[in-house]
Amino acid sequence: MQGGHIAFEEPVRLSSVLTPSTFSSIPLLTKIVGTLGPRSRSVETIEACLQAGMSVARFDFSWLDGDYHQETLENLRIAVKNVKKLCAVMLDTMGAELQVCNATGNPIKLKADDHVTITPDASKIPSAEVLPVNYDGLAESVKKGDSIFLGQYLSTGIESTSVWLEVLETRGPDVICLVKNSATLAGSIFPMHMSQVRVKLPTLTEMDKQVISNWGSRNKVEFIALSYTRHVEDVRELRAFLKTQNLNETQIFAKVETLEGLKHFDEILQEADGVILSRGNLGVDLPPEKVFLFQKSAVHRCNMAGKPAIITRVVDSMTENLRPTRAEATDVANAVLDGADGILLGPETLCGLYPIEAIRIVGKICAEAESVYNQSLHFKRILKHVGEPMSHAESVASSAVRTAVKVNAAMIVAFTSAGGAPRLIAKYRPPVPVLAVVIPRLKTNSLKWTLTGTLQARQLLSVRGVHPILSSPNVATSGGSSEDWGLKFALNHCKSMGWLKHNDRVVVFQKIGDSSVAKIVELQD
Repeated sequence: MQGGHIAFEEPVRLSSVLTPSTFSSIPLLTKIVGTLGPRSRSVETIEACLQAGMSVARFDFSWLDGDYHQETLENLRIAVKNVKKLCAVMLDTMGAELQVCNATGNPIKLKADDHVTITPDASKIPSAEVLPVNYDGLAESVKKGDSIFLGQYLSTGIESTSVWLEVLETRGPDVICLVKNSATLAGSIFPMHMSQVRVKLPTLTEMDKQVISNWGSRNKVEFIALSYTRHVEDVRELRAFLKTQNLNETQIFAKVETLEGLKHFDEILQEADGVILSRGNLGVDLPPEKVFLFQKSAVHRCNMAGKPAIITRVVDSMTENLRPTRAEATDVANAVLDGADGILLGPETLCGLYPIEAIRIVGKICAEAESVYNQSLHFKRILKHVGEPMSHAESVASSAVRTAVKVNAAMIVAFTSAGGAPRLIAKYRPPVPVLAVVIPRLKTNSLKWTLTGTLQARQLLSVRGVHPILSSPNVATSGGSSEDWGLKFALNHCKSMGWLKHNDRVVVFQKIGDSSVAKIVELQD
């Protein structure tokens, strides 16, 4: 089985447990995606989230409108300027999500062994007896004995706020269900998931297209998370649509969250720019004892392909508690040891009581796991997977990582304009940060000249270990080569951040002519 390996022997491990953690100024390798919403949309809170370790801000369009999210985004932009940290924007589509809308906002108490009717009749007021859902074909999709999960957590651990229903029968368009556990449904929207039942709704809905056309195009978002990705055609459809919206460079993260998506995982991975392993829905589509197998297998495939893998639903209990459970803390660490690029926090930061603390504690757990991650084993696996003969770029990237390990370098510096070089280096999971110096380039079409680089820099914020900085567009005219100027700029930046000190060694990955080379630089005063 792939993943979950640590590098230390037992005596060293025990020693590290008994020794207090010391978190250095070196930036976190694992990326944290925070969902912004009611509890995390003020400028002050976003600033604190950025300082705590958030590198990607997720905007969930399965609820509320573009105006609400635009106000939050404007606050994010102010916060980014104030703390002087880059942050990427991820637009998360609604997709084929089933929802029970509770316009009254009144809590609904369901009791075990009671019956409840799920109906497509939107005129019905939600209650303990009837729940209106936004799907006309529910009765045609389910059969007696099927499981339906409803509520914020989809019955994956916090049972008091979610409910497990068993289908008893259908009556016309209505579905009569047995309530399996007592729960109180709170809020205005309750997500619904039917275990291993295909929903006959498009993956990219008309509402999603409208959001992308308006909000996504207006804000030139770095990422779009495609909810309920089931086939490779879903990714291709979104890619084609993005081209019509002048979002050619926006990256697509496929959210795999159903058994159908899992069956087509390899094809989806080949087409997508990254994958989000959405364990909320998968946790009810799969038997509990199979979830860890999926995670390890999927993350391994992403690692071998050199594409980011992001894990969701890790510290659900922190929506109401200041500390995660012991199982949750272990879960976060194991995701890092499996090779995950990032951790996505949903309700923990969206509506939880402790959004900043959730980011901070997840970051600490990730840092501890990173310190014992078995980089050597991962490196060997990648080399075996790539095989021989290697391409020149692959060879130099792997050599840069090997050299950094051999000389105990503090950092790898990679120059790039589109992000390819740092991504290739990150594929080999260096144990030190990769500083990506993104050099802007002039791009022209028949109408105007544009300067690229900002979007490319922020997109690197999803890749494990990569920390981008945007170089000056005038590097080519600042005397000497752009790489020489850029290296001085990069080293000065790292020193000012406390990432490098006197006599530290840095491995520099740069292009000379048509070839790429790696060299060692020792930092001097």
